[in-house]
Amino acid sequence: MSTIDTTPKVKAAFFPTFVLLLGAIYCLIPVFWLFSAATKTPGELFTTFTLAPSFSGGFQQNLVRLLEFNDGAFLQWCLNSLLYAGGGAILATAVAAAAGYGLAKYQFKGKKLVFNFLLVGVLIPGVILAIPQYLLLSKLGIAGTYWSVLLPSMISPFSIYLARIYASAVVPTELLEAGRLDGASEWRLFRSVAIQPMVPGLITIFLLQFVAIWNNFLLPYIMLSRQELFPLTVGFQSMMNQGTDQPNVYNLVIMGCLLAIIPLVLLFLFLQRYWRLDLVSGSLKG
Repeated sequence: MSTIDTTPKVKAAFFPTFVLLLGAIYCLIPVFWLFSAATKTPGELFTTFTLAPSFSGGFQQNLVRLLEFNDGAFLQWCLNSLLYAGGGAILATAVAAAAGYGLAKYQFKGKKLVFNFLLVGVLIPGVILAIPQYLLLSKLGIAGTYWSVLLPSMISPFSIYLARIYASAVVPTELLEAGRLDGASEWRLFRSVAIQPMVPGLITIFLLQFVAIWNNFLLPYIMLSRQELFPLTVGFQSMMNQGTDQPNVYNLVIMGCLLAIIPLVLLFLFLQRYWRLDLVSGSLKG
């Protein structure tokens, strides 16, 4: 009885696996360094440069001092970041779902022009829009408030583009037409027929938006002036400004950065069954 030689396939799969392994190590080394640095005391941070964590009690010391910094400012920044990222991602996902569905399933005058403007919006970096947004919101009298960060986060051209591509692929036009023949309203068709198959794509959009807003620094830095409204990114920057006078603050910033990645990890683990990398790759081809 002849046997099939699988050695060439194993050899062919070894190289890409090895490259992926190297990429994973490259990405995880900064995270491991962050954990290691968070375990060190202020004296150890600048004198020991190894990746090995310290067991001198620096982790507990840094954590307690971080929570006590400016009467618990870190916890307030965490709540603000959750509000900005969670609320902004939910609002952006809702807007993207409605706009993407409309662009995918409705025919109206100027649709192509709207879509072209959307593609232009995808290409424009958000950094360019920060100053105009601040001037506009200042005229409305809401600069320096929670809404000054939430409102600009609601509109994401890339999220609308992803929703449009996904709605075109998964929402059956025949079901929409059948629903109209049965007398269903357009709102009911959107709520009952379109939303359900779009859920995986909308979860992906929510994740992308949450991470983008959570890591955003420039927009809240420009919009906000009161420390009690700062998200974590701007809060850490304000802590670093005190580093020249208080070198121990660097330990607090490192500990804060370590804690700041925990919500992102938990979110990805909780929603990983909905994650669709093929949505992103497919949209770039569409």
